[in-house]
Amino acid sequence: MVSKKKVIKKLETVMDPELHISIVDLGLIYKVTFTRKKLNIVMTLTTIGCPLFGTIETEIKEVLKDLKIAEKNINLELTFEPPWDMERMSPRGRAMLGI
Repeated sequence: MVSKKKVIKKLETVMDPELHISIVDLGLIYKVTFTRKKLNIVMTLTTIGCPLFGTIETEIKEVLKDLKIAEKNINLELTFEPPWDMERMSPRGRAMLGI
């Protein structure tokens, strides 16, 4: 069985294409839940107009294949409520940016 912890560990390997820091360390992942056979991920981007969501979405689905989660069973929801800010970053992410 796939756990939330395993999913987050895989998501830590997905890098923001511009900052080269994991989307988990950036605080872009808001919620990971399971409903029946679906994996639900609620996430945000650093800015509303960021054109890189498609790239990040593709990479998320690719790394989750390692956990035997079919792409059709991944529900990825993009939200801007609450909007992202630097306070959401992990200590590791802050260190990588020199903050």
